[in-house]
Amino acid sequence: MTLCHGVGYSEMRLPNLLGHDTVREVLQQSVSWVPLLTKQCHPDTKKFLCSLFAPVCLSELEEPVFPCRSLCEDVREGCSPVMAAFGFPWPEMLNCSRFPRGDELCIPPAGSEDGPPPPKEDAVCPACLDKGHNEQEFLEIFCSQDFALKMSIRSVSGVAGDLKVVAENRGRTLYRKDGWSEEELKKPVLWLAGGEACACQELVGPGAVVLAAGRRVAGRLVISWVRKWRHGEKEMKKFSRAVRKLRC
Repeated sequence: MTLCHGVGYSEMRLPNLLGHDTVREVLQQSVSWVPLLTKQCHPDTKKFLCSLFAPVCLSELEEPVFPCRSLCEDVREGCSPVMAAFGFPWPEMLNCSRFPRGDELCIPPAGSEDGPPPPKEDAVCPACLDKGHNEQEFLEIFCSQDFALKMSIRSVSGVAGDLKVVAENRGRTLYRKDGWSEEELKKPVLWLAGGEACACQELVGPGAVVLAAGRRVAGRLVISWVRKWRHGEKEMKKFSRAVRKLRC
């Protein structure tokens, strides 16, 4: 399964720790968590999720091995802000209070021998991770977002740990604008959650032309995906036609 590829074992226990009875059900339910791994919000994300979706099957143990509560709490602390930026709360099925404290057999968080996580200031913001297929990515995520547009950046500033991104009025193309107010239509203000603590080259410098998409979170237009537009006007027209053909 994609979520647990390379996890280090080949036999899993069914039902798993989330109540899924068949491999097919596990595959269907786990695929929605694969994007979280790409966000690199915590080094133990895969270990934690796979301990639940694909718990290791050990012949010498009759009972399954749960993740330790500390492992859950560490991953929740790192990844819940990223999930919130996409409009998803930490789910009840991952409630850390249901896992053992560590005074019984359980899967612990990574120890110091695994090395410390990379410094936060060196990390790329999840919304800004460029995989080299920008236009295709935009089309794939388009229907799951609350807004999507092409814009020129007027200004970028830090506010309480987040980045406030103000768009130029001219040269702006709104592809998706569900529920935007008149003020937002006149002067769009977007936010990159946690943007002061990570790097985003896509938002460097006024005048940069970017494609951006995201969701409305607590009244803000929060960016979940942004990339610089590196092609010409002819390519933009062709791309805009492809976007407008989408039916969500």
